[in-house]
Amino acid sequence: MGLTAWVPRYRLPNARESAACDWSPATPEPDAAPAQRLHELLDEAERAAQRRPAVPLRESEPAPSVSSEAAAPGRTRQLLEPTPMANEGEAAPSVPVRDAVTQASHEPLRFTVQIACLEGRWLVLLPGDRHPGAVGVRLLGSILAAAGIDLPEAPTFEAFGWPLEEGLSVVEPQEEARQGLQAFIEGAERRGWSPERVLLFGHDDTLVPLLGMTEERCTLLDLPGWQGPSLDELAASADAKRALWPRLAGWREAWYGQFVPGHGEDEHD
Repeated sequence: MGLTAWVPRYRLPNARESAACDWSPATPEPDAAPAQRLHELLDEAERAAQRRPAVPLRESEPAPSVSSEAAAPGRTRQLLEPTPMANEGEAAPSVPVRDAVTQASHEPLRFTVQIACLEGRWLVLLPGDRHPGAVGVRLLGSILAAAGIDLPEAPTFEAFGWPLEEGLSVVEPQEEARQGLQAFIEGAERRGWSPERVLLFGHDDTLVPLLGMTEERCTLLDLPGWQGPSLDELAASADAKRALWPRLAGWREAWYGQFVPGHGEDEHD
């Protein structure tokens, strides 16, 4: 009935001594392990199912399948049993749930890139979590000026890092990172970005495959592209500057839509 019997554990103050108070403390029986108790409950459930009288079926009724009530103890007992390890050279059994957990436990790709959009037209990407600073921005302006691209104001860089939040489950690290970067660039169109070309200064083992940078194209954004030395390398190496110089004429033509001011019949326009 749920009532607990009261058992004396000490003599009341000022009580007369009595032999009835001489007792040895009861030793509690050790509790059974949780798995053992669960096995006992399953055994009892199976015995109760066997004692249940069978209901005769009519001829028109199909034979019933095993009910979930009767099958539950068997399935639960299988979960309690230790899973045998696969022998060496022997493939482990396929378990969809285990595969899903394994896929969702991938580590995300990690990268940070500084992004600017020149006049809302050309994307400039600088791999790394360090802002280019005044020196880097000034060098970039000088390179563009040498190509005949005069900007009314210095480009403003903003950082994009992946993953956006730690602790989230990852199924396809590369594809999720590609979609995240692409969504960030496409979302910036609301601020007036309409990318026509991609310039990547520097190299990153994670970012370059995501962009799909080839010699002349960025496959992720399906735009003409270029990848070359970082701004730090260009600032420190005269050879890197000389190697970039032949490229600047093509940038100038692409920026002005094949028309280069100062080199055409309509120069006065």
